[in-house]
Amino acid sequence: MDGSTPDALDALDERIAGCRACPRLVAWREEVARTRRAAFADWTYWGRPVPGFGPPDASLLVVGLAPAAHGGNRTGRMFTGDRSGDVLYAALHEVGLASQPTAERIGDGLELYGVRITSPVHCAPPANRPTPLERDTCRPWLVQELTLLRPTLRAVVVLGAFGWQAALPAFAEAGWTVPRPRPPFAHGAHIRLDRADGSLELFGCFHVSQRNTFTGRLTPDMLRDVLRTAAMSAGLPAAPAAAPRAGGPPAGGADGRHGASGDMEYKETGVTQIR
Repeated sequence: MDGSTPDALDALDERIAGCRACPRLVAWREEVARTRRAAFADWTYWGRPVPGFGPPDASLLVVGLAPAAHGGNRTGRMFTGDRSGDVLYAALHEVGLASQPTAERIGDGLELYGVRITSPVHCAPPANRPTPLERDTCRPWLVQELTLLRPTLRAVVVLGAFGWQAALPAFAEAGWTVPRPRPPFAHGAHIRLDRADGSLELFGCFHVSQRNTFTGRLTPDMLRDVLRTAAMSAGLPAAPAAAPRAGGPPAGGADGRHGASGDMEYKETGVTQIR
């Protein structure tokens, strides 16, 4: 599989949506879909793996972690119907990469401009904690998606340490050269991945989790800055940064620092924990 067409990516999305490879994830996503949250009692949950979202000729890819139980697992679209998505799509809209700042459901009019969003794990995991085995089982889907996007893909933003750790092996399997030792995750990290037919600019960004956004570890300015820089690297037109407000906080958040460590605790023998 080499080179992208709309039909090829649609076919991949259909196969992803039918996957039942991980028993724990299948049981959890379907239980959540049956029991539902009271606020969404009138919804028919998607309850399946959530495929990527965005055009097949995207030059910028955003890689998250996994769908939320009552977000993507409910709506069937990446980062749709949850607070993390509210933050992400608002930033994409402000940078000029999305048609609107909100994402509520499939068919709500949202379009992405030159951007596709995916994740290394396509099923909602219990407590947002996929296991290393579940991550590795899902990796071939990401490799196939990267291969299909390769003709136009120029830049990638990876949200969080889990996504970073999961994505680097997928890039290697898809034919890009990943530095050794593998570069650690950090907000604002930027590396170039090479392959014979062109390079790929890879950017790290703290995940848009509520823990990061509510505490100010990831501010809207920080997110927009990474997205804007990545969009420019991908050759996409991006809205310029707004002038800073008088008396506002420093660009790095409340204390003016972006931080250098990852935003997720990770152990190969256990599960991941968003930080």
